[in-house]
Amino acid sequence: MSVRVLIVDDQALFREALATLLEVQPEIEVVGEAADGEQAIRLCAELRPDVALMDLRMPVLDGIAATTRLRAEHPDVQVLALTTFDDDEDVFAALRAGAVGYLLKDVSSTRLVEALVAARRGESVLQPSVAAKLVARVARLPAEPRPQPLVTPLSERELEVARLLADGHSNREIAKKLFLAEGTVKNLVTSVLSKLQVRDRTQAALRARELGLF
Repeated sequence: MSVRVLIVDDQALFREALATLLEVQPEIEVVGEAADGEQAIRLCAELRPDVALMDLRMPVLDGIAATTRLRAEHPDVQVLALTTFDDDEDVFAALRAGAVGYLLKDVSSTRLVEALVAARRGESVLQPSVAAKLVARVARLPAEPRPQPLVTPLSERELEVARLLADGHSNREIAKKLFLAEGTVKNLVTSVLSKLQVRDRTQAALRARELGLF
């Protein structure tokens, strides 16, 4: 089943180019385009997309405010931020608002399609540079008491996968780096999330750091 995508961006030429790029992908169905956050919210109610591919800096209603409202009014619609900017405050504001991931507009088409498929499943998707900012931000936070150790420790292979997750790599990229089948990586990621007792890849990276695993 294809991922139903709503493109939200105030630049018409970019929307059209992105729609053309995505429509040739068998995994993707572009169901609509919105020029601002208000229009995106109306179209989500009408079109019921799986993922809203959201720019952040737009007129009328910006991407952060639109994400907050979308997640409240349409929790079944995942939001994936796609923007030119990777300023720290933009990144954290988008994630706090409920975006499941954050990509920059220089992302490759292959990576974007992978991210949309992952976003529909509710998986966190972060560009490596953005993941690095997130980890660095957490590193600057005041130290908290060390959490309880894991009931079941990660294996060496799972630790390798966790490190690559923290760097923002997709399952396909991890598979290539570790010379594993993508299905094997998917199973390892599921095991890592289960052992760390977290729901997504971003939380896994933060939890692993709190535990001093890398």
